[in-house]
Amino acid sequence: MSMAALRTAVTLLMTAWALASAASAIAQTPAPTRAQQQLREIHKELVEINTTNSAGSCTEAAEAMAKRLRDVAVPATDLQIIVPPGATKKGNLVARYRGNGTKRPILLLAHLDVVEAKREDWQRDPFELVEENGYLYGRGSFDDKAMAAIFVANLVRYREEGYKPERDLILALTCDEELISLFNGVEYLLKHHRDLVDAELALNEGASGMLDKDGNYVRMTIQAGEKVFQSFFLEITNPGGHSSVPTKDNAIYRMADALSRLGKFDFPVHLSEITRVYFERMSTVESGQVASDMKAILRDPPDPDALARLSQNPFNNATLRTTCVATMLQAGHAQNALPQRAQATVNCRILPNDSPEEVYRTLVRVLGDDGIKVTPANEPQPSPLPPRNPDLVRAVEAVSATLWPGVPVVGTLSTGATDGRFFNNAGIPTYGVTGLFRDPDGSGIHGLNERIRVRSLYESQEFLYQVVKRLGGG
Repeated sequence: MSMAALRTAVTLLMTAWALASAASAIAQTPAPTRAQQQLREIHKELVEINTTNSAGSCTEAAEAMAKRLRDVAVPATDLQIIVPPGATKKGNLVARYRGNGTKRPILLLAHLDVVEAKREDWQRDPFELVEENGYLYGRGSFDDKAMAAIFVANLVRYREEGYKPERDLILALTCDEELISLFNGVEYLLKHHRDLVDAELALNEGASGMLDKDGNYVRMTIQAGEKVFQSFFLEITNPGGHSSVPTKDNAIYRMADALSRLGKFDFPVHLSEITRVYFERMSTVESGQVASDMKAILRDPPDPDALARLSQNPFNNATLRTTCVATMLQAGHAQNALPQRAQATVNCRILPNDSPEEVYRTLVRVLGDDGIKVTPANEPQPSPLPPRNPDLVRAVEAVSATLWPGVPVVGTLSTGATDGRFFNNAGIPTYGVTGLFRDPDGSGIHGLNERIRVRSLYESQEFLYQVVKRLGGG
């Protein structure tokens, strides 16, 4: 055999081997079920509807999801598109899946709006759902259109199965969760349509499970409370002048110095019942120094060295204390002029038991410049912790043990803020229960190239399908 013929034979053999391997891999990957196929279609439709504040429409997304439910014969009288006056693109969907009325309803809550996403910054079009290497990429693919799509797909599945729960299942897909707005859907519904969303309890976002860097399951969580959202506007003014004769009194330098002082400051540690239980539980999940430190901070007084080490992890730090961080900065008016004004925005996430007034006073003290005017940007919404719900905990633990054997279920305090705070304040206990697992880097949520694992999307669908059935009865 000539060398050319040998090379050709080797190439053909390698190609045949590669094709056989690929065929074997495909054969080993189970085909999506009908329910999973429906979910993928709904998820894709939602992600590809732009619902940003700048250019999108929640109303379009709400109408699309209402059509999905009409298509499986959910009565039109049980589908309400609620649009606040003067905000045609801020529509909300409230759908009611009728039970026999033996028990009070369960509310299934997810938001339709998403954080802004600039095409030039993303590797892919943020409003085109793209699948690559086991991930689905797109703005809102995780936060929060995954949960919205799952709730809709599961209601479709219940309808097709003829499921009759002991209580109504209320679906609320709302707008403007991602920003402080006059048209926040949950606020508007509670104020003007309380009867449509009144329930015994609500299931919401805010409690993603955690994977390690290799994709292994670390923990599943139930979110039972969240921090208080509070932003402050900072401003300092100056007469300015010509940049060719600079002075030491410079608005930009003074603002920068003040923010630098804030960046070096830590608020005191305050452990609540939920965060104490969280660290106690996680001390049995972690190992080595981290596990020892989690046990050490539970002592009275907490071990200061252990606190310092744990605080190096951003999530642990945010769980332990109130945080305030600079998020926006604007200054100056011309390249050749001394700045007449410097402005900054500081966003605080306040522990439920900390006083917003005391946080304001602490912020002013730490900035250390009487020339900086500090103005609250919003009225802080109190965030009371919901009571422990044994039935919910049992349902989550039972389903989790079936889907992810050996993976611990841990109660958490959300370091962010969700629309759950409005329902908790209105007397409707709201819990973060998703069944979604995210990567340790945050899966691009609120950042670039947001993504969700296909595996996680399907698993969450089954998790919420079973949890809601257990709670719904029948």
